[in-house]
Order: sequence, then structure tokens, then C-alpha cells
Amino acid sequence: MKITQSGFLYQVAFMPRFFPVNCYLVEEENELTLVDAALPFSVKGILEAAARIGKPITRIVLTHAHGDHVGALDGLKNVLPQAKVYISRRDAKLLAGSKELEAGEPNLPIKGDVPKSVRTKPDVLLEEGDRIGSLQAITAPGHTPGLMAFLDVRSRALIAGDAFQVRGGVAVSGLMKLWFPFPAMATWNKELSLESARKLRGLAPSVLAVGHGMMIEQPLAAMDRAIEEAARKFQLAAANV
Repeated sequence: MKITQSGFLYQVAFMPRFFPVNCYLVEEENELTLVDAALPFSVKGILEAAARIGKPITRIVLTHAHGDHVGALDGLKNVLPQAKVYISRRDAKLLAGSKELEAGEPNLPIKGDVPKSVRTKPDVLLEEGDRIGSLQAITAPGHTPGLMAFLDVRSRALIAGDAFQVRGGVAVSGLMKLWFPFPAMATWNKELSLESARKLRGLAPSVLAVGHGMMIEQPLAAMDRAIEEAARKFQLAAANV
């Protein structure tokens, strides 16, 4: 486990050298918000990170419902029964194990490790613009239908889940990077993913914090390059279909 701090934001990275899986602790005045729940074995490390900061985890916010983002959820709730759990209304269905599409959604299969046995039920179903402490919820579908990113309104640090990846090269979700192909393999809709990446870039974040890879300070140039590459390659792939 590796802990990296950027202002109010602490990245807690598991297996950082081999298969990095990140979750984040956001420091508020008297408490912590945990964003994502990493892997099933991550409970102890997350609690140790919170103890180092010296504040209690009172909220658990999920960017989306893939197994490497909700793995420790049940274990954490056993230890922190008062912590409220937040997820988008749409991805709450994935959290419950359903891969069924909603009316009007592109007819593409939902990919990735959708959990089948999570016991924890969300307390709050999020919509665009909702606030969780200092975090503002931003809808960013593509990787999953209901992925949400979270912008810290104090620092403009952006926790983007798998809307972007950094490990293996900065990329929009859905663009294959050979050194770390897994986010692309688990992406539901590349076109929506690109739209969401442009939306998140428009927020002009000061820090980009994602599910896989190190945090990037002053990330706009890297985001621009990733968006340009994805637009070019997605268009080329569509033309060759």
C-alpha cells in the first residue's frame, strides 16, 4: 500500500507497482470521505490510512460499480456501520448485480467485473450536481452507464474513477493501452466515454486522480493529448467497421 497526498486528497494505492488499484480519502474539517473501495483485501489498509490522518470515515462514495472499486465495501460497512454509502442512481443497479440496460441507452453489453454478491445497499442515489461534503458529483458515463466523477470545489481536484487511466499511459477510457489494457476492456461505450472526457476536461481540474495510476498535477495538457488521441483512433476504428 502506498499513500500519496495532494492538498485535501489522499490517494491510497494497492499493488502500485504491478496492478495499481486506487481509492481516495478526502479530508474535511472533522471527517473523511472515502471515494471508492478498492479490492476485498483493502479494508485494513484503508482504515490504517484514515487512522494516520486522524479523522473518521463518515461517507463512502463510489464512482462506479466494478469489482475493483467496490471490493472492500461490505468489509468497510461491517467496521463502519454509520458510514453512508453514495453511488449514482444508474450504477446502483450494477451494484445490485444487474447488467440490464435502461430505455434509451445504447444497445451495447455492459462489461467489466459487475459484482454479484454485494450485500451493502446505498443510502443515497446521486444525480448530477449533488454535493457530498466538498465534492460535487459530475455524471461521466461511458466506462459504465452511471459512472460519476467528483470535483473538490475547494481545490478543483478531480476524482475521475475510470473515465481516464494513467497507468500504461494517460488515456480516455475505452482506448487500449497495451501496457495496461484492462480499463479499455471493461468500457461499455467508447463514444460516451469520449464525450465525458471532454466534459471533465472542461472543468479545468487542478489534479486528475483516477482508479489506476498516479495522480497528475496540472493535468490539462495530458488530458488534451488523451482526448485528441482517443478522438482520432475511435474515428479511425469506426471508419474501418
